[in-house]
Amino acid sequence: MSRRRFFVDRIERDRAALTGPDAHHLARVLRAEPGQRYEITDGASLCLAEIESADPRQVQFRVIELLDPGPPLPPIVVLAALIKFDRFEWMIEKVTELGVKAVVPVETARSETGLLRAAVKRVERWRKIARESSQQSRRVQIPEIREAVSLGAALREPYGMKIALDENAAGASLLQRAQAWDRQTEIAICIGPEGGWTDSERTAMRDSGWLPASLGPTIVRAETAGIAAAAILLQLTV
Repeated sequence: MSRRRFFVDRIERDRAALTGPDAHHLARVLRAEPGQRYEITDGASLCLAEIESADPRQVQFRVIELLDPGPPLPPIVVLAALIKFDRFEWMIEKVTELGVKAVVPVETARSETGLLRAAVKRVERWRKIARESSQQSRRVQIPEIREAVSLGAALREPYGMKIALDENAAGASLLQRAQAWDRQTEIAICIGPEGGWTDSERTAMRDSGWLPASLGPTIVRAETAGIAAAAILLQLTV
């Protein structure tokens, strides 16, 4: 059985401390005691560590040995149109499990009114979801959940390869498009909202160098598209 893994702020001189809700969960819910061993990571190093003291406010660890963190995760960035938050949060959880590098919430022409403003207050919750999902899926690095932006601002960001999912893409599948990805530079996948892209958005994406691609003959929900795209790209790296 795999040991549970926790994220700590830093590992210094063979010592680390876990604070906040994770410390409370470990000390109170899991009833951790000195001498028990867990895996800890600060986003760079992965270690086997032993508890020295367990308090709901802070759990102190002593590093036993360095562990192999495994190969780095592929640089996949999901630019996801803002949709109803319960479904958006489910997508964050699942693409985190799959191994994406970052998620960028994006306001589009057909995003519901008020979602961009509300997203400012939700981003910390989304980061917490990504952290919890990273621990559950045994990642070493937590994906970056970036601040919500307009589609125009998102399209101007430089990426090694830029693909916009579109049910109207003429014959080009995501799998076909991504064959040109060199696996070393960031690949960005832009996911549209319910109702799809407007013609002006398609023009803006084309003018900014984004390549249209399809997931197949059926129309899928936005959160399904994000998860499916991440899974397809991940398989190209193994």
